[in-house]
Amino acid sequence: MLTPAWQGDDRPHAVVIGSGFGGLAAAVRLGARGYRVTVLERLDAPGGRAYVYRQDGFTFDAGPTVITAPFLFEELWQLCGRRLADDVALRPVSPFYRVRFDDGTVFDYSGDAAAMRAEVARIAPDDVAGYERFLEASREIYAVGFEQLGDQPFDRFADMAAALPQLLRLQGYRSVYGLACRHVRHEKLRVLLTFQSLLVGGNPFQTTSVYCLIAHLERRFGVHFAMGGTGRLVQGLVGLLEGQGARVRCNSTVEEILTEDGAACGVRLAGGERIAADVVVSNADAAFTYGRLLGRVPRRRWTDARLRRARYSMSLFVWYFGTRRQYPDVAHHSILLGPRYRGLLDDIFVKQHLADDFSLYLHRPTATDPALAPPGCDAFYVLAPVPHLDSGTDWRERAEPYRRAIADRLAATVLPGLHAQIATSRMLTPQDFQDRLLSVKGAAFSFAPHLTQSAWFRPHNRSEEVRNLYLVGAGTHPGAGLPGVLTSAKVLDRLVPHAEALRRGQTDPQDMPHGHRAHRPA
Repeated sequence: MLTPAWQGDDRPHAVVIGSGFGGLAAAVRLGARGYRVTVLERLDAPGGRAYVYRQDGFTFDAGPTVITAPFLFEELWQLCGRRLADDVALRPVSPFYRVRFDDGTVFDYSGDAAAMRAEVARIAPDDVAGYERFLEASREIYAVGFEQLGDQPFDRFADMAAALPQLLRLQGYRSVYGLACRHVRHEKLRVLLTFQSLLVGGNPFQTTSVYCLIAHLERRFGVHFAMGGTGRLVQGLVGLLEGQGARVRCNSTVEEILTEDGAACGVRLAGGERIAADVVVSNADAAFTYGRLLGRVPRRRWTDARLRRARYSMSLFVWYFGTRRQYPDVAHHSILLGPRYRGLLDDIFVKQHLADDFSLYLHRPTATDPALAPPGCDAFYVLAPVPHLDSGTDWRERAEPYRRAIADRLAATVLPGLHAQIATSRMLTPQDFQDRLLSVKGAAFSFAPHLTQSAWFRPHNRSEEVRNLYLVGAGTHPGAGLPGVLTSAKVLDRLVPHAEALRRGQTDPQDMPHGHRAHRPA
């Protein structure tokens, strides 16, 4: 028997599974629409992939560190009658990324148009005009792919058909790398214009060129960092929810989404507790949602067979470490490229092979916020894209040798003397993505962002399998990355009936009040 979550409160109840950024954003939006909300998180603290580790005086953000669309966070604070700055201080980061090629060439990738032209001219003087054309293409793709289509539901094929002419005009059928090749010829510049797709789990040689919009998104809004770490944004969102009267329950593992007459009606927790709900939102991995949480439900589209056939993103090996000294010459965000680009990506995405070489993203948050480490110290994390668990890699055996190899590479390039300076250390492997974060195959970004796994072809924000179930996060539309998962929650505004409309028996979201909707920046 299902028991009501709160006695004495007859508002429609929404249960949100998972407290990643998609789940927290969805919970805030549902609270603003009149629901009483319960967020269920299996870990001991909210955040999901944005969990925070604290050890030996160091603070490490476990996951996302690049904030490129701060207005999406601002909207959530506006829904609660507050300003983002009331709770979180964002600081612009410049350069956005310092890119180091294997031959030692360094490129500072920033939002300064003149500085970027000069950097491009320095390494690829014949490609300056082509670089400008690429930026214009990125702007056009952003205007359509993000502003017009990003927060559209795409749960009807007609929505996809209506968008196809524009996507074809913008050459969305090309890959990210293919579009860059249309505009620039120098190989280093092609790499510089395409590596960002890896930050959302995509192979630039396979990912739809719609993701080229990232270049314009970064240039228009900048790259930011939350003082105190990305975890401060998690704390801020939890504070908004508490102000709405919502509940965030940690150490609460959802074992099953309960259904009745083809509709989600609640969840069952580990231990047997059942919580009734009028609306269920899953921020769990989309493949896990269908394959496990709805495992007992007959499914027409997201069957076990289809989930097995789907193509998943790569995984990540992440090493968090603190040093006894500071490295002031290291930028906040660094990309350290290995000797191979396409060959390495083929190993990761196509061959499912853990190669001996690697390319790295090095995060030094103490470049912006020294308080994240003890005085005189630096906090870092370094991640390497690696194959997901279909590679057969035994990370219990490979983790430490792989970490040592990365440490050797860092010591030989940007962190001299590193081995003797390590004060604290921990690792996150693809096995942890599967076991701790419940990501199918240990894929760090759920379904790979190929054209045939995007928009209508991706798991819909409104479940195709059962009524009253909605999906947010990296595995649904529009995709991974902070802008993507925050926008997936925004899509719910177009799909979930307002609580008052639900009370009146109106289930068409077109009937709901719209006065609370936040603005889109001009």
